[in-house]
Amino acid sequence: MSEVLRPVLGHPLFHLALTLLAFQLALWIARRSGLVFLQPVLVSAALIISVLVFAGISYQDYLAGVGILNLLLGPATVALAVPLYQNLARIRRLLGPILLTVLCGGVMATASTLWLGRLVGLDQPLLMTLAPKSVTSPIAMLVAGQAGGIPALAAVFVLLTGILGAVLGPPLLRLARVTHPAAVGMALGLTAHAVGTSRALEEGQEQGAYAALAMSLMGVGTAVLLPVVLGWMTI
Repeated sequence: MSEVLRPVLGHPLFHLALTLLAFQLALWIARRSGLVFLQPVLVSAALIISVLVFAGISYQDYLAGVGILNLLLGPATVALAVPLYQNLARIRRLLGPILLTVLCGGVMATASTLWLGRLVGLDQPLLMTLAPKSVTSPIAMLVAGQAGGIPALAAVFVLLTGILGAVLGPPLLRLARVTHPAAVGMALGLTAHAVGTSRALEEGQEQGAYAALAMSLMGVGTAVLLPVVLGWMTI
């Protein structure tokens, strides 16, 4: 790192500005290109990593500089209640199908992950890290840490799951002739959390509403029930 740039690159505000600017640039690239695989989360992460490697900034220094963003993960998790409130009318009308969908989808998403992981011989900590991959990062990191997994790696799995769900989900749903807005939104929200919800909004406002609802219910259910289930598995 150049001695001239060292004071700038080493300043905590540089790390925060880098994160915000990288995401805005990634968002602009995604909108201008129209390519679904250029997800803003993935592109911004690649941009930030490139700058950190080029400038010789350690991950620990970067993490300390963006501590305020980590602090805001808590309120962001609580904000998952907002889609629930906004969609109370839909919940009342379709309460039974919605709860059944969330239950079946959540069980399948977790059980299939654990089964495939054991099939390929993953050890227990990695299995516990993979288990909450279908919910948002704050919840996944919390659950993985409580179950003996690796929280930082859980966030990576969440990111990959969201991107794959957003890229492959809509084509697979069309191939299976699933076209109902509620079904499309619930599928994307359940399996690909916030990234899938963003993709569902591109399909339509109704799909986006159901995806947000599914993501919220999946997050609450996972935070409450998954640690208990994983605890039984490790006994």
